[in-house]
Amino acid sequence: MRRTLFLLIVGLGGAAILLALGVWQVQRLAWKQQIIQTIESRIAADPVALPAAPDAEADAYRPVAVQGTLGTGALHVLVSQKETGAGYRVIAPLSLGEGRMIMADLGFVLAADKASVAPSGPVTLTGNLQWPQEVDGFTPAPDIQGNIWFARDVPAMAEVLGTEPTLVVARRIEPAIAGLSPLPVATARIPNDHLQYAITWFSLAAIWLAMSIMFLRRRRAPQTKG
Repeated sequence: MRRTLFLLIVGLGGAAILLALGVWQVQRLAWKQQIIQTIESRIAADPVALPAAPDAEADAYRPVAVQGTLGTGALHVLVSQKETGAGYRVIAPLSLGEGRMIMADLGFVLAADKASVAPSGPVTLTGNLQWPQEVDGFTPAPDIQGNIWFARDVPAMAEVLGTEPTLVVARRIEPAIAGLSPLPVATARIPNDHLQYAITWFSLAAIWLAMSIMFLRRRRAPQTKG
C-alpha cells in the first residue's frame, strides 16, 4: 500500500511540475509575442530626425532619416544569405556635418564583389537605429588587417572608424549604391521558441502520467501462482 501511494505521489507530482513548466512557457510565448509586435510597430513607424544623443534602450529600432556623406574605409562583417551565399555587411562612416559622425549599415555585398564596392559621397538614408547583440564568448576577434568582422560590435567598430557608437541600418538609400542590397532591421531573427518548449513540457507530462498509470496497474494486478 505504501509503495502504491509513493508511486501515486511521484506520478501526479511529476506530471504537475511538467504541466506547470508548460503553462509557464505559454505565458512566456504571449510575453515574447507582445514584445515582437511592439518592435514591429516601432520599426514601421514614420522616420524622424536622428536624436542628438541616441540611447541604446530608449531608441532601439527607432526609424530615422539622415543626410550625410559616406566616408571611405568601410568595415565588412561576414554574413551569409540563403538565396545568394556568402558575403559581407558593409558598415561605413557617415558624416552628418558639424563634426558629427555615425555609422551606416548599408547592406549586403557578395564576397566576390567586396573589393569593387567602395561606397562614398552624399546620400540620404532611411533606416532604423540598432545596437545588435551579436557578440558572445564564441565570436572570433575581428581580422582588422584583412577587414573581416564576425559580428556587428558597435562600440569596437565606432572606435576603429572614429565615429560615435550609433548605427543606422539602411532600409532605403538614395541614390542607390550598385552592388549593395540593404538588409533592413526585422524581427525574424529574434528567437521565439517558447511554443516548442511548451509542447515539449506538455508531451513529457503526458508520457510521465501514462508511465505512472502503467506502473500502478502493474502494481495492482493480481499475481498468478503457477
